[in-house]
Amino acid sequence: MRALALLAALLPVAAPAQEAGQTNLRYDEDWSVLSDAPREGWHAAKYLPLATDGSAYLTLGGEARVRFEGFDDNLWGDPPAPDDGYLWLRVMPHADLHAGPARVFVQGIAGYARGVGAGKGPADETGIDLLQAFADIRIPLGGNAGLTLRGGRELVALGSERLVGIRYGPNIPQAFDGVRAIADHGPLRIDAFHLRPVAVGGSDFDDRTSRTRRLDGVYTTIAATKSIGVDAYWLGYENDEARFAGRTGREARDTLGLRFFGKHGDLGWNWEAMLQRGRFDGDRIRAWSFATETAWSFPGTPLKPRLRLRANIASGDRDPGDGRLGTFNALFPKGKYFGELSPIGPRNVVNLHPSVDFDLGKGVTVELVAARFWRERRGDGIYDIPGGLIRPAGGSDARHIGDQIEISAGWQASPLLSFTASLSAFRPGAYIRDTGPARAIHMVGAEAMLKL
Repeated sequence: MRALALLAALLPVAAPAQEAGQTNLRYDEDWSVLSDAPREGWHAAKYLPLATDGSAYLTLGGEARVRFEGFDDNLWGDPPAPDDGYLWLRVMPHADLHAGPARVFVQGIAGYARGVGAGKGPADETGIDLLQAFADIRIPLGGNAGLTLRGGRELVALGSERLVGIRYGPNIPQAFDGVRAIADHGPLRIDAFHLRPVAVGGSDFDDRTSRTRRLDGVYTTIAATKSIGVDAYWLGYENDEARFAGRTGREARDTLGLRFFGKHGDLGWNWEAMLQRGRFDGDRIRAWSFATETAWSFPGTPLKPRLRLRANIASGDRDPGDGRLGTFNALFPKGKYFGELSPIGPRNVVNLHPSVDFDLGKGVTVELVAARFWRERRGDGIYDIPGGLIRPAGGSDARHIGDQIEISAGWQASPLLSFTASLSAFRPGAYIRDTGPARAIHMVGAEAMLKL
């Protein structure tokens, strides 16, 4: 099997720790801390003073990534390309200009895919394009309070990215066009926004604002302590061309959510409940989801193991003809949702996901993962991460979708350079066997990242 044959070559190269201050949302980085520090080598580009009093400065940076993914029997052997291997190439330079309370941030992207047998999609290739370009201004409100007004194109990550994420794992991130108002006062932060997703084109400079989808919302975070927080939010989503169970119509869906997250000693948690109401093509929407992640670390033991259990449930539709749509819509979730191999997304699914990771020292980490998936409703099929229907209900009464195992390794070779590798397998369950091809999926992934 090709995936197994490549394991020995890929495991030595490998979820990286990042240079202090670096994030996937590059506009959140604050390099003004270098204003009074020596700046040598690549740090010199992170703080370029434009005024003697430090009121204006420029930050330059970028990242380059190459990633290979190879599959045997992808989607359990369904056509058009069950055996596939492709290369993702991505370069994303950025510039961040600060002048007093005003700021302009610009990030470009050159993203290409080579060898995608099933056809390139918006997460694979965009050519050369503008990924982010926005301006904002911060208005002091007295004390430690302030209001940031922002407009333009940007990546948006809300909470743990279960509903709105940047899609960083695949090749092309998901950007939005619109406006945001972010108010913060001590432990309280309120983010209000009106956005439209960017529809990614496959040629140069052809990414456009979507004319069919909209996202409005208010997202509030309260930091109860330095290590414990609560998010409460409303998201209003509209799609003029939504598809469910073979029907196309207008979808207007409201999501109310509550997230409780934090850390106490060696225990960490991230629990979130979501309720959805609205209309789709005349049907009432009655959907919901509950997602948890609980971790226990052992920093004082050899290899510093951390045990994690993720348990998730997202509602499905009971009966497509009863006038009620029960399928949960995860909107714009993070990529690689359930791991490096994520053939299904968080819709009509029940999932148990234990894992353990180890710190081998010298920047090397290893994680072992197991997962089991069931359908939440027998009357509904299964979906991919963007929300496309993979398999319809098909008359099967089985709930068990399948089981996944995965090993991944990471090596932070330097503050700027990192490598990752993974090997995954997904054994089909009774539902997959009842509804079509049912061969085990095998996947190997390898990635190199340079981040400045």
